[in-house]
Amino acid sequence: MSSQSTTSRSFASDNFAGVHPAVMENLQLANLGHAIAYGGDGFTAEAEAQFERIFGVGTKAFFVFGGTGGNVFALSSLCGPGDAVLCSQWSHLHIDETGAPERAGIKLLAVPSVDAKVTPQDIERVSGDLGVMHHAQPRVVSLTQPTELGTLYTAAEIEQLCICAHEHGLLVHMDGARIANATAALGGISSVREFTVDAGVDVLTFGGTKNGLMYGEAVLYFPQGARRPQTYKDFSLENAQRALRYAPYARKQTTQLPSKMRFVSAQFAAVLNNDLWVQLGASANGAAASLFNAVHSIPTLELPHAPAVNSLYPTISPAHAEQLREVSFFWDWEPARHRVRWMTSWDTELIDVDAFAEAVYRVVT
Repeated sequence: MSSQSTTSRSFASDNFAGVHPAVMENLQLANLGHAIAYGGDGFTAEAEAQFERIFGVGTKAFFVFGGTGGNVFALSSLCGPGDAVLCSQWSHLHIDETGAPERAGIKLLAVPSVDAKVTPQDIERVSGDLGVMHHAQPRVVSLTQPTELGTLYTAAEIEQLCICAHEHGLLVHMDGARIANATAALGGISSVREFTVDAGVDVLTFGGTKNGLMYGEAVLYFPQGARRPQTYKDFSLENAQRALRYAPYARKQTTQLPSKMRFVSAQFAAVLNNDLWVQLGASANGAAASLFNAVHSIPTLELPHAPAVNSLYPTISPAHAEQLREVSFFWDWEPARHRVRWMTSWDTELIDVDAFAEAVYRVVT
């Protein structure tokens, strides 16, 4: 890989971005001297307290190495023998984790979805398998917020999903790899509890790597606040509390227990402080909006709506795509439809947007 591709800002993925200076500073502080391993350090205590501030007293945070591992750990704690997870056909769990949940013994029930969202109707359809010993048992509904197509669930949509899931004794997991972008788009820090713990979500994989961290995610458990219909409250609450009891062992068994945990939690302490994580998500969203405003008038791109978060999905011919990749690499998304993905990051600047937009006009029009 050339030095050009490692130093210029890309529109391929927010995984390509570097580390925020505040995170790097905390990593340097964490590197001074010795600290108790496995989370007995001050940085971990600070990050845990910040998560309780944001999501409420009783929130339990478990720090992990990465997103796939965090998801597998979370689902492993929620599922027992023969259990299955309902998710969208677009979900990262289903498409981009190389079958990791199923390698861990968790069957995925991927449902068709135009906008990458799961619906209460999807839950009702699979609920007929409950109690049938010949069928995998739906036990968890996994949502991605924002979705892999850049769409957003509203707080009301998530609440209805959680009510339906809990009525059937299912628990709700949220893959929040880009939760900072969703939070910024839905109203800022005041909104995040509304579409997570207050809506009824039981467990959240809280992303960091795509939002200024070097590496690391956190898996959050909300046994204190998940909304449940009264008839099923005791049953679903018991399942949620059992999952939390299993969580320390599931994290270790799925190889997601960092011994030098302070190097993960110190990064979270940096971005959670003063809600920097939301500011970074808003910055990425704003850059995507600027890119949309600059190019959406080109009809062949088929961009009728402004992006909800930090990704655009234009249509572009393979020949034009190859020319544009000489300016900035980006991924194909639906090759059969010539659809690609352009994604902005926390550090994308207006000068980057302008240069890329100029190249789009030069190549496409």
